[in-house]
Parts: sequence; C-alpha cells; structure tokens
Amino acid sequence: MTRLALIFALLLVWPGLAAAQEPATLQPGASSLTVTGRGKLLGWGGPPPMELRLTLTRAVPYRVYLVGDPIRLIVDLQGVDFAGSRPDDLFGADLVPAIRWGHYRRGWSRVVIELPGPYRVQSAGQRTTAPQPQITIALHPVDEADFAPRPSAATALRDLPPPAEFAPAAPPEKLVVALDPGHGGIDPGAQAGSASEADLVLSFAHDLRAALQARGVEVAMTREDDSFVRLEERMTRARAAGAQLFLSLHADALPQGQAAGATVYLWNPASDGRAARQLAMRHDRDDLVAGVDLAGQDDALADTLMDFARTDTQPRSENFARWLTSRMALMGIGMHGRPVKGAAFSVLKSPDIPSALLELGFISDDSDRANLTDPSWRARMVEVVADAITGWARDDRARSAMLRH
Repeated sequence: MTRLALIFALLLVWPGLAAAQEPATLQPGASSLTVTGRGKLLGWGGPPPMELRLTLTRAVPYRVYLVGDPIRLIVDLQGVDFAGSRPDDLFGADLVPAIRWGHYRRGWSRVVIELPGPYRVQSAGQRTTAPQPQITIALHPVDEADFAPRPSAATALRDLPPPAEFAPAAPPEKLVVALDPGHGGIDPGAQAGSASEADLVLSFAHDLRAALQARGVEVAMTREDDSFVRLEERMTRARAAGAQLFLSLHADALPQGQAAGATVYLWNPASDGRAARQLAMRHDRDDLVAGVDLAGQDDALADTLMDFARTDTQPRSENFARWLTSRMALMGIGMHGRPVKGAAFSVLKSPDIPSALLELGFISDDSDRANLTDPSWRARMVEVVADAITGWARDDRARSAMLRH
C-alpha cells in the first residue's frame, strides 16, 4: 500500500517536475533550411525539395503539419524558449517568403514557415543523442491537387510576436574581430606556381574586412601588408585591439590527395598541456590571460588558470565553427570530409579569445587553387564568413545574457 501511495504521489508531482525543467533553446548556428534537390518536373516549374533542421539543447516533444492560405509549415515544440533567437539568423531563411517563431501557448512554442508552393511532409524525426538533439523535417513539392493541409488552421499565427519586434540584423555593439592573414614577409607560406599562400590570404582578409565593416564590425588586422609577424605577436595584437573573436586565415599545401576543401581548426584541449607550459615559459605571463597577472606563479598554476579561461572560450570557439561550417554547407562551399578538426596551432593558444583557424582550401589541390584565385568564389566565401561572424556574435551575446540571468 505504501508503494502504491508513493507512485501516486510521484504521478501528482511529475507535471511540476517537468515544468521546472530548464527550457530548451535553439542552436541557430547548427540549424538550417536547405535545398536538397531540384524542383519537380526535372528541375523546372516548381519549388525544390527542402530540409529543415532545428538543433536544440535537449530533445523535446514536437508536432509537424501543413496549413493553407497561405501555405505554411507549422512546427509546435514543447518546452522551447526562442528568446534571443532571430528567424533571420536561421541559415536558409531567404529560401522562403517568411519565417516567424515565438510563444504559442503555455509550455509550447511555434515555428511558422511560409512555403514557396505546395509541399508534403516527406519525413520528420528527432535525433535525441549526441552531438546535439536535432529535429529534421524533409519537405517534398507536390501538385496543387495533392496538397493536403490540416483543416481549421486559423490559429497558426496566434500569439506569435509581430515582425516589428525583431530588430534589423546587426552585430552586437562594438564587436571587434581580429583577422590574421597567415605567413607574410620572409615566410610566404605554401606556394603553387606563381601563387603564394601569404598573398592569397592577405587579399582575402582585405575583402573580408570590407564586408565586416559594411556590417558595422570593427576589424583589427594582425598584418596589413606583406610583412612577417611572429605567431605569438599575432595574438598579442588581437588582444591589444580588444578582439572578441580571432580568425586566422590560411591556404596550406599537403601531399597530393591528402586534403581538399575548406577546414576549420580549433584548439584541441587534449593536447594543450605541453603547449601551455611552453607558452608560459616563452612569453610574459601577464600577456597570457587578459586581466590576470601570472608573473611569479609556477607553471602548474599558469596551466590551471589558462585551462579555466578556456572553459568559457572553447565552447564559444566550437559554436563559431558550427556557424561557419553550417553557412558554408548552405552556400555550397566545398568542405573537407571532416570540416572541423582540433590542432595545437600556436595562433589558437590564446585562452581568453574565442579562436579558429580557417583553411580556405589547399593550394596544393587543383580545384581548391582554382577557387582561391576565382573572384566569384572568393566573393561568395567572403559573404559566407562575414555572415557567420555576425550571426555567431548575435548568438553569443544572447547566450551571455541568458547566463547572466
């Protein structure tokens, strides 16, 4: 009898326990709306098939259906808070006439996507395991006669915030990004014929700086011309400029067939023990962690303080890598089979600034080299990286605000 009473009590309090659970949040950098093929009728005369991916901080109950007048995809999500996330930040938002999301009713939020034509939900499923829970919805175009919307859809937009509540896309105030064109001067980097890595990445950095400045971002360059700058000095210059993101640009060479496609490298914590000790020995200790004077401290303490600083910057660096690779995938930029890798590169050692190294491509690969020297490809890549940086910055600021609360 006592056991039955305990079970009954648990059933009574279970809704309260569920309600007390932290709300799930959308990971916009790892979410996207993408085209997965050509439109019907052999690529002509209709909208293309699409796939919506919503990556969340935890798995949640959800439901998916279509409504008409106008044709919309509705995704209802239980226990999801969209605060701080903007529909415009979803990669692929420009593929459809409109996207809105927000609170729907108690405990539920709703995503409304206006579609460019009649569709059916080909499949819908949720991955609940690592690396992150993700809801994937495949949409396939159909003829008007085959479109089967859910009836009584008058409430599809109920309780959603009006579009006016979303501010124009802009990076956080006083966002400072350090661009680090690799090599330079006596170090030309990789070479293929008359092309050198140092010249290619410097030219790309200048174009990227212009694109970022047009978005209101302040840009600090570790080198402005064909000059040599020591690796550690690059980090120091970024820190002196107050950079909130450090992006090193490269276009290396490897033996034929070993590597091709854009690749993002992040500091690998598993290999930073020895590197951190060497860094502590080589440089003024007060240059390693902003605001922390390590002068006179032993190496173990220096390592510990740097590791502690990385508990904040490493996840932020990883989030930037997700934004960047998602944007590259959306825009059709060819990437390495493993587009995000860990490495112990010197320019990634800074524990107090989120950092990444972007291999734009490998100058040793014929296709990559053609891209790197193609103005059209370079312009597209510039827009991809600039959009990823500003999108990540907005997301990073929203996450910081939630942590403060």
